[in-house]
This record gives sequence, C-alpha cells and structure tokens, in this order.
Amino acid sequence: MPIDSSTRIFPPFDLKRLLHTVFELKRDDRICILIDLENPADIKDFAFLQDRSLDIQRKAYEVFYQGLRNGLLDEIGLRGGDIYAYTITGGSNLDFPAEGWDPSGNSFSLEEKVCGNYDIVLCISTFSATAPLTAWAKEYGFRGATLHGINDIILSSGLAVDYNEVSADAEKLRLGMTGADWFEIDFVVEEKKYTLKLICDGQEAQKSHGLCRGPKPDVANLPAGEVYYVPNNAEGNFPLLYSDGSLGVMEVKDGRIQRAVLLSGDQDTIDAHNSKMAADPATGEIGELGFGTQVLPVSGSDIQDEKILGTVHVATGRSDHLGGNLTPKFFKEAKNATHEDILFAPFKTPQIHVPEVRMHKDGRTTAIHRNYDPTDYLLDLLKS
Repeated sequence: MPIDSSTRIFPPFDLKRLLHTVFELKRDDRICILIDLENPADIKDFAFLQDRSLDIQRKAYEVFYQGLRNGLLDEIGLRGGDIYAYTITGGSNLDFPAEGWDPSGNSFSLEEKVCGNYDIVLCISTFSATAPLTAWAKEYGFRGATLHGINDIILSSGLAVDYNEVSADAEKLRLGMTGADWFEIDFVVEEKKYTLKLICDGQEAQKSHGLCRGPKPDVANLPAGEVYYVPNNAEGNFPLLYSDGSLGVMEVKDGRIQRAVLLSGDQDTIDAHNSKMAADPATGEIGELGFGTQVLPVSGSDIQDEKILGTVHVATGRSDHLGGNLTPKFFKEAKNATHEDILFAPFKTPQIHVPEVRMHKDGRTTAIHRNYDPTDYLLDLLKS
C-alpha cells in the first residue's frame, strides 16, 4: 500500500499562500479563472451555481473567484480576477472550444480574450486542460495552473501543502531516477503475470513540482508531485480496468497498444476500444510514465491520487505538453486527441496487483516499488 498519510498534519488551505508560492506573484500581474460548463452561457449572473452537482465549478467560484475578489486582489496587488466559461470538452486534454462566455452574458473568442490579456490563468475544470493551456502559454507567454477535479479533500491536503517542499522532494527523486534506460512494471491479475517495459534510453527525467515562477511561460498541474517520462518505446502487456468494470489486457509493441484482449466483463467494451485504435492508432500511443512523490490522502480524483508516493501511472495519447511529439494533428479525429492517464493503485484498481516496478540505470536494475510501497532506494533519496 502507498505510505499512510493519516498521521500527516496539513495546514489550512490558504489561497494567498498557494498563489504566492506557485507563481511568486508580482504587483500588477493580471489573473483570470476558466471553468467548463455544459452550457457556458450559464455563467451569466452565475446561474450555474443553482446546479448543486457542479461542485468543481462551485469551488472555482467560492474559493478562487470570491477569494480573489474579496480583498485578495488589492492585498496582493493583482489585477483582473475575472472568470470565464467554456463548453465542457468531454475528454482529458482536448483543445479548448473557440467560444467563451463572461458573467454579463457576453460571448467572445476564448483565445483572444485570455491570451495576451492575462499573466496568470487558472483553469478549474471537469476535464484536464493542461495540454491546451500549455500550448497557449508557450505561444502567448503567460503562466498558469490546471486544477481539474478539485474537491474538499484536495483543498485541505494537496493544495494546502508547501510547494517549496513538494518541489524539493520531487527533485530528489528526479535526480535518483534521471538517465534511466528502461522501467519494467509487473502486474498480476487472477494469478496471471504481465509485464510492461517502458524504454527511456537514458533521457532526462522530468518533474511536476508545482512551482511556476517564470520568466519562461509555464503551466503547473495542481496538485503536483510527480516524476515522469515520455517513453521512447514500450513493449509487453498490461491490464486495463475500464470504466464499466471490464478488464482487458493491452498488447503493446513499438510504443503503442496494438490490441486489447478481454479478461472479464463485456466483450463489446473491448471491441469498441479495438475499433477506436484501429481507426485512430495515435489513441494507443504510450505517452507517459509517471510516479507519485507526495504523501497524501486518497481524494477520489486522479489529479491528486496519481501524485501519491507508491503509485504509478501510464498514459496514452497526446504528449506535447510533457515534451513529447504527439500533438493533435497526429490524430484522425480531433475528439480523440486526449491524454488519458491510467492510474495503478490499490484504491483505484484493486483487481490489479503491482508486485514490483524496476528501473535499469547505470548498468544496474533496481526495484523502486514493491506492492505499491516505495523501496529503500526511493526512501533514501528523500532522506538525502
């Protein structure tokens, strides 16, 4: 099991501390908030607040928008504090729609309204927008953060931590893992073993550490706390738990899922996945390997849970926001240009056991996880 966080005491959430730590704010920085809605026109007069199911958007309004407007803008010396809505994309890291809306009921070009007019952009949404926001940031020169799926647990833990400490720990682990030739992840499902090999060819490990202080344009993914790679290749097999509870085995070759095979559940689910990959092969591309670096409580939202020390995740699809080459233009259909994280953790995938994760570096193979626990190799890095 990942390291127990129950004894860790978190400070109260403090928006001022979070923004100062992450962005090292300067007076007159212009800041705005983006949210996603099924009907973005519902931001007019904040009508969306009548829908009690929109907990993420409500927190964007109550915690961030009102937090800025109720004195924090003046206290910090920021400008703006505006909030805009766009149509929910329906998929992780799909590009933003063209149109945006403001609380007065006006519609406009979202890109023109946001890009070039703000120094800091916070996207608090249902689906991750890290990839499209990063693409805009690089083009227009702003900084930002994506906080999709936030809830009360995340606010009281993953967003309440000191990101100077998160960054320092992530760097310790990154230095101990950078330059790896490959990683192997063992999986066991119903007493049958599968192994996925992810080939990194000695590349520099990257980190998601929560600090976005410039001067270069950058976007932080919050909560942060991760060491990650965009693998150069991958081969082997790994199990996948589908949203309907079906289990399949992914057959991987040449860095891409070639075929899914049913283990249990609904054959139609497997057939639909295979049809999608056959029609749009980029959807099966292995686009990320990531390891959590923080001791955090399980939140029920992958944005935090994949940052928990002892967990591992693999992603398929778009990778340009991580330094990879797979951009939306490589997909046959725009709606398929997603980045889909596949998190392996006992609380997320109880049907799938991960007895060991190994790293090969400097001519040696070292176990870094066993049974979702970090090994002494990683723990010693954190003590250094």
